[in-house]
Amino acid sequence: MKNPETFTGFTPKFQFTFEMKFSTAVLLALAAVVVASPTPEVPASFILTDAEFDHWLATTDAEITYVGEPYNPLTERDILATRVTYCSQRVFNVCGGACTVYNGGATCLNAPNTNCLAATNNVGFCDRAGCGGSCNQLSTCGTRLDGGFCYTPATRSILVGNF
Repeated sequence: MKNPETFTGFTPKFQFTFEMKFSTAVLLALAAVVVASPTPEVPASFILTDAEFDHWLATTDAEITYVGEPYNPLTERDILATRVTYCSQRVFNVCGGACTVYNGGATCLNAPNTNCLAATNNVGFCDRAGCGGSCNQLSTCGTRLDGGFCYTPATRSILVGNF
């Protein structure tokens, strides 16, 4: 249809109108396919992957204390296990100081003097011991810090579970 002299059934004006309508229909059809195509689920930005968690552990100069079950990257990970790092200091956008790393299932962690935290699943952080008082979820972090951490001043306990 590019050469109007070879096909005499259309006038140039009709050919242009037909090509425009056809082109528009093709574009709309392609747009519908793109919109309707499923996309892979992207993990929420507040959740660290095990690789990101391991990278932070390998590169931090924080003083680390480990609690909970030992973590072995060579064994199959328990789907319900959560890794949490909670630290005492925030300097600019960096979380550090004295940090505790927990690996395990649902529990309430006593976490006095916590100012920032990161986790491999959504966790709650509370302003009272025993996971009481006012609690928030990591997924609603108001101030994000470098390395996937969240600024959580006045945190006294952390609720690990399935959120």
